[in-house]
Amino acid sequence: MNTFRNPPGIAAPLASYSHQAEITGPVRWLVVSGQIGMTPAGELPEDPVEQLGIALDNVTANLEAAGMRREDLVKLTFYFAGEVDVRRRRERLGEWLGGLRPCMTVMTVAALATPALRVEVEALACAEDVPAAQGTPRT
Repeated sequence: MNTFRNPPGIAAPLASYSHQAEITGPVRWLVVSGQIGMTPAGELPEDPVEQLGIALDNVTANLEAAGMRREDLVKLTFYFAGEVDVRRRRERLGEWLGGLRPCMTVMTVAALATPALRVEVEALACAEDVPAAQGTPRT
């Protein structure tokens, strides 16, 4: 269903991602709006890597609400406002991905919706289309 590749003739990915994802079969898609690093209680840490961790947790919550898993992720897009420690960012993302390598785009932008926001993460997931008669969503 979701096949990830790094075709020959293209430079290897610079981090934990794949150059392409091929989706086949009867599937359902989940498009997740940009998730920010704010907790459900409204807390927004100053540290952008902490914000990244919370934003990734929010992506996970969106996947779970749709009966999907991280393994269903096809594409992630990251927006970082200002400088973010690349080593710490990669470590945190690597922990969260746990070896998965979805397609990925990382951008540094001038600003996000408010000055306190330093991170926003969009996600695209694709899972097998399970007929409603089969009942429970996957977790």
